[in-house]
Amino acid sequence: MANDVVSIIPARSGSKRVPNKNIKMFNGYPLIAYSIAASKMSESIERTIVSTDDVTIAEISRRFGAEVPFLRPKEHSTDSSPDIGFFSHAFQWFESNEGHVPEYFVHLRTVAPLRSPGVVDQSVQMVMDNSEATGLRSVHEFPQPVCKMFAIDGLYLEGLCPDDDRPEYYNLPGQMFEPVYCPSSYVDVVRYSTFRDTGLLHGDKILAFITRDIGDIDTIEQFESTEFECKMNEEQYQQMLEYLEESK
Repeated sequence: MANDVVSIIPARSGSKRVPNKNIKMFNGYPLIAYSIAASKMSESIERTIVSTDDVTIAEISRRFGAEVPFLRPKEHSTDSSPDIGFFSHAFQWFESNEGHVPEYFVHLRTVAPLRSPGVVDQSVQMVMDNSEATGLRSVHEFPQPVCKMFAIDGLYLEGLCPDDDRPEYYNLPGQMFEPVYCPSSYVDVVRYSTFRDTGLLHGDKILAFITRDIGDIDTIEQFESTEFECKMNEEQYQQMLEYLEESK
């Protein structure tokens, strides 16, 4: 492969809060189709792989242009299954069936349908331009510093930064703290060499790829609000919608 870049779109069956979420119709198309479209429209991604345990999801994914060369084992498809499970399964499949594991796996979660293929390309280029990077994660700035938040101990609030010696530090203005960043579902880039050498997905030198907060779809309310955003910004997503229409 020229760039050794593939995308991997995880889509297990059995979503509880939004039944059949990955194939639920979102503005006229199955939700997973938007992540497939972003991958297929990317200039850097050479192959689009869907990792699923479900034959219906597999069939729909193929219809929109993805490869589904394997079905993911059930042990890597539960509510509590970590990402490293389906990644390691994919790595093993490539090694066993193709004799070569691509270096760059672009992780596109279905819960973030409103992503730009061009922004995905920027994330891949950022990793390629930084040879010391062990991986990349997309993040957005969190609206409040962590040290202004609380845990609850019994009946009482407990500050999260006990080593901060400023009196009632949690009452200080937000500008008095360093900004913090929340991981998002926009895009991650996993390097196979990091997993091969360390057994970890992202390693200890994770590039910060800062994006806008596009939200995750984990509830019916979020599904409906994100669908509304897509309808209100149809011009912005016109190329993606054209791809999906041609793929039907």
